[in-house]
Amino acid sequence: MGLVRVENLGKAYKQYPSRWSRLLEWLLPFGKARHQQHWALRNINFEVNPGEAIGLVGANGAGKSTLLKLITGTSLPTEGAIHFEGRVAALLELGMGFHSDFTGRQNAIMAGQLQGLTLTEILSLLPHIEEFAEIGAAIDQPVRTYSSGMQMRLAFSVATAKRPDILIVDEALSVGDAYFQHKSFERIRQFRREGTTLLIVSHDRYAIQSICDRAILLNSGQLAKEGKPEVVLDYYHALMADRDALTIRQEKLASGHVQTISGSTEAVITGIRLLDNDGNALESIDVAQPVTLQVDTLVNTQLSSLGLGFMIKDSFGQTMYGINSHRLNQTQFDLQVGQRLRFNFNFSMLLGPGSYSISLSLSQQDSHMSGNYEWRDFSLLFHVINRDKENFIGCTWLDAHLSLQRLDLDKQSEASV
Repeated sequence: MGLVRVENLGKAYKQYPSRWSRLLEWLLPFGKARHQQHWALRNINFEVNPGEAIGLVGANGAGKSTLLKLITGTSLPTEGAIHFEGRVAALLELGMGFHSDFTGRQNAIMAGQLQGLTLTEILSLLPHIEEFAEIGAAIDQPVRTYSSGMQMRLAFSVATAKRPDILIVDEALSVGDAYFQHKSFERIRQFRREGTTLLIVSHDRYAIQSICDRAILLNSGQLAKEGKPEVVLDYYHALMADRDALTIRQEKLASGHVQTISGSTEAVITGIRLLDNDGNALESIDVAQPVTLQVDTLVNTQLSSLGLGFMIKDSFGQTMYGINSHRLNQTQFDLQVGQRLRFNFNFSMLLGPGSYSISLSLSQQDSHMSGNYEWRDFSLLFHVINRDKENFIGCTWLDAHLSLQRLDLDKQSEASV
């Protein structure tokens, strides 16, 4: 069983105006309080069921790492309670618990014991730890000689040497090379298939959407959003442009998708169409078919600059392609109230068969983080079908051509002799 239940959880820290205030409060414990409480987390409630995977997302300082430390017991809550069932393995701060003067092997043994494994179990698992970490002879060198990537390899290998009931992973996996990140996430996916409950903090949208059943968004120490990963991540994306969430709204479409819309509305999108070469609207598009993405906009306030961008996402919410008029050197300047603009993006749909959506962004600059007039997810849904190309697989069509040479085996044999 790998159950985690968080009830009314809160963590507060004392803030003193000066070091003398801290000293006076220590010397006069029954006097007036000389500090203010700063709540890093408050009123956090959620439950992770056995075998479920939850992704924690939020900006730096939102409280993600604090929450994981409370759950793992490395920090005590100010209020509330945490209940869990099963053996927990955690990978929080990089190298936490490692002694820099001890060797990797010695640290692996100590870390295993801290996880509740017996010495016999640890020694039997050491060959597997060494094999997975792939740090070679460095396993018998002091950890102080390790790079951050080597520390992460060893820490992850130890934490996952035996499948836990609950696995908690902070952003430590962002350190290191792409090869080991891929290898680590494959082990996490294997644990998921075998029933491990997972809590993971990551800024990698693909990792959250491909592994997790739900996502939780923390904002300023509060639980701001909980639900399907794509819905929560779209909201988080909008929140980065509007920290007060004053312009963000989410609407359920007839297709069942949840559309996230944000922006100041100083300029708005009034129409979007996918057209063929004859100007006919499309919902189904052939692989490699030439299309025009046509977007109409309206300016509501005098603007110094304006650009429009689009992003194509697959059915899992992963970005297939994105571009904007800023990057195409066609930013529009000095726009007046009531002015209407029509943007026409022409391209060939070199995508694999499947369902896709288009997100649109009207912004003052290249990024919608500055001057976000309107951001709209699921602006248009369409399908790509393969009717006249070879039976390929994948998310894009590369139009591969094959040339084949049959080598003379007799001449090869003579040359080798």
